[in-house]
Amino acid sequence: MTKQNTRLHPVARAPMLPDRWSILALLIAAIVLLPLASVLWIALNPTDNIWPHLVATVLPRYMLNTLILMVAVGALAGVTGTVCAWLIVMYRFPLSRVMEWALLLPLAIPAYVGAYALVDFLEYAGPVQSGLRGLMGWSSAQDYAFPEVRSRGAAILVLAASLFPYVYLLVRAALREQSASSYEVARALGAGPLRRFWSVGLPLSRPAIAAGAAIVMMETVNDFGTVEYFAVQTLTTGIFSVWLESYNAGGAAQIAMVILTLVLLLVTLEKISRRNARFHRMSRHQRPVERIVLTGPGRWLASVACLLPFAVGFALPAGVILSHAFANAERWADPELVAATLNTVGVGGAAALVTVGGALLLVYGVRLSGRRLPRTLLPVTTIGYAAPGAVLGIGLLLPLSGLDHRIADLALALTGRDPGLLLSGTAAAIVLAYTVRFFAIAVGAADAAMGRISPSIPMAARSLGKGPAATLRSVHLPLIRGSVGTALLLVFVDCVKELPATLLLRPFNFSTLATRVYDQASLENIGDAAPAAVLVILVGLAAVIALARANR
Repeated sequence: MTKQNTRLHPVARAPMLPDRWSILALLIAAIVLLPLASVLWIALNPTDNIWPHLVATVLPRYMLNTLILMVAVGALAGVTGTVCAWLIVMYRFPLSRVMEWALLLPLAIPAYVGAYALVDFLEYAGPVQSGLRGLMGWSSAQDYAFPEVRSRGAAILVLAASLFPYVYLLVRAALREQSASSYEVARALGAGPLRRFWSVGLPLSRPAIAAGAAIVMMETVNDFGTVEYFAVQTLTTGIFSVWLESYNAGGAAQIAMVILTLVLLLVTLEKISRRNARFHRMSRHQRPVERIVLTGPGRWLASVACLLPFAVGFALPAGVILSHAFANAERWADPELVAATLNTVGVGGAAALVTVGGALLLVYGVRLSGRRLPRTLLPVTTIGYAAPGAVLGIGLLLPLSGLDHRIADLALALTGRDPGLLLSGTAAAIVLAYTVRFFAIAVGAADAAMGRISPSIPMAARSLGKGPAATLRSVHLPLIRGSVGTALLLVFVDCVKELPATLLLRPFNFSTLATRVYDQASLENIGDAAPAAVLVILVGLAAVIALARANR
């Protein structure tokens, strides 16, 4: 009896022992969640607690401006994206086929590039005011009234024009999935175009509108370049002020915690808004919506309604930046631009490989182990996408600095040589920040791609003697290489455009295309900023093209 119990005891305990894939998944999840845990720790244990001072002085202003921007940009982008999606899906009008894809192009223009272009276009020396003075015979700014260009209203306009495609894309997909029967019944009951939109289209699109508006508001909170250029003090600019000007890490982390609270509140509200929404297809073989051909003035109004956000979000900034790039052609050979391009490709490419590779291993490990803890942590690792870059910068900079000093002390004791700052003093910190920030994109692509693989295929490979690693390499990767390639491209593009985290974490004398655009535009040198901005836009266009192909 004792012998039998001894033989069964290890078997009974074996399932409780973690396998190496579970350990790997947990390790990757811990690395991704480390910056957020670091921010929480620093905020709760500040060296010099200035929280009462922040609350009594600048925090209310930061919070008020942030909330106004979030609500205004979310509302404007939500209305613009929803109206454009409704017109594109429901009607035919001049340029409707072109605008169906052209309305995605503002995603290729970072909001801070749009801000620089708008100011250059509307400022006193710009073409608009110069043309007005020449046309009307005015000699100075005292002769006429012109709206203030660098204002909170202009920041709202630029951010909404850059971000409305998120709403447009989701609402267009939601409207396309609905059956034409709902709209035909409404028309039979005498409902006109506006009534059909308000009573049928809007309720059916509400979950998509809520999701798109939540993404827009989170991106608004994350923005730094636009609000800083327009002199709008938000929570994100507050992090930079407290950290870089006052050198107070605890205060910066406390502001970062306020941002994280706002972001989590947004995510929660978005999920609550969709919790009770249930829309079902009326039949298995539903008929798609047939577009109505608009006639008369209505068709031109529809064209203008779609052309206007495209012009403000893409045509205007692209035109201004390209004109400066051509006018300053000699700047393309600037060694600093070449160095910034190489740095961007290096850190962006490395981050894309690390991010997608880590996501593949995490998703595969979770699916292979089947244990509860890794499955629970998998969705949690995607919260980094909602965390602004400035927050991640604070969460990484201090832990990496402390680790660097420990490594340096150990190396000095063992070898007598100081290796310097290996992590916080190099581009490795930027790569890690990009990985955490955009891990959700890679996880989503990997999880969806692996979910489409029939379980019988890897089971057959395992029955032929292939281990888990060999099955991943020879079976899964060939089947999902298209999704992996798309994820690599999307992560790389977001890395190229990321500004706040790069500004906080970049080593001395290290620039990327995004920071070069910011540095030169901050000095009012739009001519030097234009070539780098053009390169950022071209990279963004590659992602938009990939997105358009995936959503045909």
